[in-house]
Amino acid sequence: MDSLFRKDAFIYHSKGRPGKIEVVPTKPYSTQRDLSLAYTPGVADPCLAIHDNPSDVYKYTAKGNLVAVISNGTAVLGLGDIGPEAGKPVMEGKGLLFKVFADVDVFDIEVNQKNVDKFVEAVVAISPTFGGINLEDIKAPECFEIEERVKAAVDIPVMHDDQHGTAIITSAGLLNALEINGKDIGKIKIVVNGAGAASVSCTKLYIKLGVKPGNIIMLDSKGVLHKDRTDLNKIKQQFVTDKDVHTLEEAVKGADMFLGLSVAGALKKEWLKEMADFPIIFALANPTPEILPEEAFSVRDDIIMGTGRSDYPNQINNVLGFPFIFRGAMDVRATAINDEMKLAASKALADLAKLPVPEEVNVAFHTHNLKFGKEYIIPKPTDPRLIEHVAPAVAKAAMDSGVARKSITDWSKYREDLRKRLGLSNPLIRQIKSRARRDPKRVVFAEAENYKMLKAAEIVCNEKLAIPVLLGNEKVIKKLIKDNHLELNDVEIITPKSKKEKKRRQEFAEIYWKKRQRKGVTLTSAKDSMQHRNFFSPMLVETGYADAMISGLTRNYPDTLKPALEIIGRKPDANIVSGMYIINTKTGPYFLSDCTVNKNPTAEQLVEISLQTAYAIRQFRIEPRMAFVSYSNFGSNDGRIPKLQREAVATLHKEHPELIVDGEMQANVALNEELLNETFPFSKLKGQKANTLIFPYLSAANIAYKLLQNVTDNKVIGPIINGMNKSVHVLQIGSSVNEIVDMVMIAVMDAQCAEKRASGKDCV
Repeated sequence: MDSLFRKDAFIYHSKGRPGKIEVVPTKPYSTQRDLSLAYTPGVADPCLAIHDNPSDVYKYTAKGNLVAVISNGTAVLGLGDIGPEAGKPVMEGKGLLFKVFADVDVFDIEVNQKNVDKFVEAVVAISPTFGGINLEDIKAPECFEIEERVKAAVDIPVMHDDQHGTAIITSAGLLNALEINGKDIGKIKIVVNGAGAASVSCTKLYIKLGVKPGNIIMLDSKGVLHKDRTDLNKIKQQFVTDKDVHTLEEAVKGADMFLGLSVAGALKKEWLKEMADFPIIFALANPTPEILPEEAFSVRDDIIMGTGRSDYPNQINNVLGFPFIFRGAMDVRATAINDEMKLAASKALADLAKLPVPEEVNVAFHTHNLKFGKEYIIPKPTDPRLIEHVAPAVAKAAMDSGVARKSITDWSKYREDLRKRLGLSNPLIRQIKSRARRDPKRVVFAEAENYKMLKAAEIVCNEKLAIPVLLGNEKVIKKLIKDNHLELNDVEIITPKSKKEKKRRQEFAEIYWKKRQRKGVTLTSAKDSMQHRNFFSPMLVETGYADAMISGLTRNYPDTLKPALEIIGRKPDANIVSGMYIINTKTGPYFLSDCTVNKNPTAEQLVEISLQTAYAIRQFRIEPRMAFVSYSNFGSNDGRIPKLQREAVATLHKEHPELIVDGEMQANVALNEELLNETFPFSKLKGQKANTLIFPYLSAANIAYKLLQNVTDNKVIGPIINGMNKSVHVLQIGSSVNEIVDMVMIAVMDAQCAEKRASGKDCV
């Protein structure tokens, strides 16, 4: 580690509130009644209920979501026996990972005790507090006895992650590596360098997967665990060999796999030449592996390799396992974590690595198009799908093996609940995706000479969300596709300036000129305009060749919207168009209008903006609850803006009484159901907070959505243009691939609605 990184590490742990975790109340506590319910006398009845029925502890307390991360600090990371206090930052870090990856709460507990009997006694004594116990950084061989004795004494999931975490993740990697190199697990020869807790657990799990015990050679710091040695403890004696092999150099000859859990540089590159074809090398010493990947590949290129480091492919990272294993185990109130659950986790991880990789994972690791293969045999820790793949697999294995005390019957609902825990549950996005997939439309990607646009096109094409039409220089686009290994071979590419498009440019110019000849457009200027993507694209939509278009990734918003307005125009009944953003939160979406088009709308225009917004929201099968926001609450302040909002609301109340709309009101009132009900019980919004905010002018709306976009983790979708006659949507400059994909799905939905309107049907 360089000095700057070390300095940052000290600052990270000490700045502000020291440490990395805190306890946060989950119930109200602001009133005397709240405090009375939280403590005395309110706790009495739950206490008595638990006394009568001990399983009610899961109903009335946090036990079912609480894990103890327990250590005595005798084997902390690569630091050795540094003691319980010095190990506490690691245990807090483990708690942080549990929470952010699986929404599991943690108390880290550092026990100043090396005596096995007393340590076990302490852990067992405090176990009623917890729904699971994660033993951590306890040295071998004591860790084996401690885990077994604690497991035998308690009826909750217990796992020593240093042993089993590495075993589970490397098993997933092994399964996929064997699928790639085509070898039979029952025939492979494995060398395990290191005989500590992780090595022992890995070897045992490999045997459960089908590796023959006689095909495994294990070494410690003194050499091969050979039957002739007299210095081996009972743990190591399980893995002795009688083969005439005594050194690592001898052991790796003909081996199909090397597992290193030892020290840096232990595996020499010249020895690799003697290994079998297509060898698997997991060099997991940290921070420097037994052999660096560049050294290994300098000798031979048929290696499938993994390390413990994030700066190389195939990182063996325990965070892929423990959060989701405990999540699944505790969700069925398992009495243990058994081999069946570990194997289920391994297989779930192996299967996940074969699925298409979400773009956010590519972005996080600064790569393009991760795909199952030699450099991607296990998922990345940032893959948001881990929780919904691994936890259910573990839970089901617990049920099937008879250690679950609670059953899950609706697995779809369970996966949805898991997504909700992490804010991954996104019914709005899933609904949009489902509707797009049901009837995909032809969408013009007006800026296809850009990797982000092409990657988004690949995603929507592969997921059958849309039929992309790529606009731009064909040579440039094809080179980008080739250089980035994108799967867009059969996607249509149109080059507006090419000779091939001369006839269509002429036809488009004639149409455009006739539309705008009395507004300053000459036939010559129309022909010139048709060489530009932002004119050619909307013309493809206007003439019916395509159903929708997206643009604006690299151009200013007005430069993209203006040509579309001139060519496609507004709906017949629309006097304006407006811009709406969706702020998608864990608790549901909020809709903000007008954020992009109308700078200072009149009261009449605000009415139309709200009607366009309501129509758009109903397309998502959501009933709009609209608040006209201002700095005033129902006349509490005078001014032009409150008056403007009041006038618009009065018109809507009179002409559209079916709408749930009110104002003017401050944003906190609109979004706080209790405050609204108590203070303004006459409001049409009474009973439920607003989900739609109508702003009085563009700058307020624009500032609001950009503030929310940049200071929260909420997903922002938009701008969605309402009021256009056909589907045209303008991206924010610099949109991410995922944001482009979202807008393509919106464009497809919009095109579906336009098609229905054209046939006299309604889409809400």
